[in-house]
Amino acid sequence: MALTKEEDIQMMLVCKTHLGTRNVDYRMKRYIFRRTTDGIHIIHLGKAWEKLMVAARIICTIENPNDIIVASQRPYGSRAVLKFSQFTGANALAGRWTPGTLTNQITQKYLEPRLLIVTDPRTDSQALKEAAYASIPVIALCDTDSPLESVDVAIPANNKGKESIALLYWLLAREVLYLRGTISRSQAWDVMVDSFFWRDPEELMAQEEMDQGWNQQPQKEEWKEWDGAGAGGNWDDMTSGAAGNTSWDAPAAGGDDWSAPAAQSQGW
Repeated sequence: MALTKEEDIQMMLVCKTHLGTRNVDYRMKRYIFRRTTDGIHIIHLGKAWEKLMVAARIICTIENPNDIIVASQRPYGSRAVLKFSQFTGANALAGRWTPGTLTNQITQKYLEPRLLIVTDPRTDSQALKEAAYASIPVIALCDTDSPLESVDVAIPANNKGKESIALLYWLLAREVLYLRGTISRSQAWDVMVDSFFWRDPEELMAQEEMDQGWNQQPQKEEWKEWDGAGAGGNWDDMTSGAAGNTSWDAPAAGGDDWSAPAAQSQGW
């Protein structure tokens, strides 16, 4: 059974999508639910979910998915952007935005998209400015303090946490596939949200080294069979004596008789 709105909102709560910042833009006040005692603004998740559904329907109106650019200069959104483009067919631009991508026709990387999706209007300000010059509609993940200049559809959500960004792109990709008919709403999407999470390269390297360490762990040395070569005789052979082939029945060294009286000690 496909996930309902309530279940989606529960996932958004777990990924802390509702946590905003201490500052709020006056155009984002309509999406604020309340303010905590610490000064953190809470985003209305019902409105965020509705805006996600609106954005998915806008994406489905583009006939050629390659005419959609999904950009993210924020590192936490790079993996989510690549995964979103993998499942929806969009054109992903993760990392630094090359100036002139939408305006300079001389460059080889010049693109003419019909829709632009950005992760953060503040960090992706260059992409927003060029989209405004080229009259390209923009969908953006906006936090409480995000500027809304040149943004056509704002999805109010926490765009600073890696779990929140990954979940938003996962929900957007799932809804797009539902609307296109690629997957049926009667069954859940078999792709895990974890695949959209950003992972630190240093953590990955440490994990790989740990896995290699476990796989290449030196095997325990096999115990050599005790053959009595080191010291003493063979423990399995009870007939042979100890070191020097001495017999326990033989008299001790010096031929002393333990039953004989002690020798007279010399006077001092």
